[in-house]
Amino acid sequence: MGQKINPLGFRLGTTQSHDSVWFAQPKNYSENIQEDKKIRDFIKNYIQKNIRVSSGVEGIGQIKIQKRIDLIQVIIYMGFPKLLIEGKPQKIEELQTNMQKKLNCVNRKLNIAIARVANAYKHPNILAEFIAGQLKNRVSFRKAMKKAIELTEQAGTKGVQIQIAGRIDGKEIARVEWIREGRVPLQTIRAKIDYCCYTVRTIYGVLGIKVWIFLNKE
Repeated sequence: MGQKINPLGFRLGTTQSHDSVWFAQPKNYSENIQEDKKIRDFIKNYIQKNIRVSSGVEGIGQIKIQKRIDLIQVIIYMGFPKLLIEGKPQKIEELQTNMQKKLNCVNRKLNIAIARVANAYKHPNILAEFIAGQLKNRVSFRKAMKKAIELTEQAGTKGVQIQIAGRIDGKEIARVEWIREGRVPLQTIRAKIDYCCYTVRTIYGVLGIKVWIFLNKE
């Protein structure tokens, strides 16, 4: 049978690089991983709570973390960074101070930077958020998928595959629906494929959204 593997881990070292860059001794390794998870969750929650988003898309593509002895550098790649920057410039500082309290990093400095993603809908996370927003507003899943595929095609990708699983449209029996447009060569390691898995809580239950986007061949 076909064995499924996460396309990002499968391509580490060829087309994919690590999202967290740091070095730790074996005994501190797990702490560092938990700290990374805390940072990512904190940023996502902060943006969800403090920024009223009209389209339901927060637009976080990815969060990269680099750690040194005295510094934690966090880069947030956003599709629509004006949500954070334009509103109030002190929002980022507030986020920084709150996070420093949360992590209680006394002897380390925390630095948050925001980078802009050129084509927002080339990022599977942002696309999955868009679909999740549509499903929460009870748009039929086929319409949401088709609209998402249109958006990625406008962003100039070579192929996209979207899969939604769970109680779709509130049906009693859970099922899996998927749709593919263009090429998505998952077996080719040189093919740069971006992937994300996103859970969305609807009133019927939890749905899982998976998005594969084929960007280009290295």
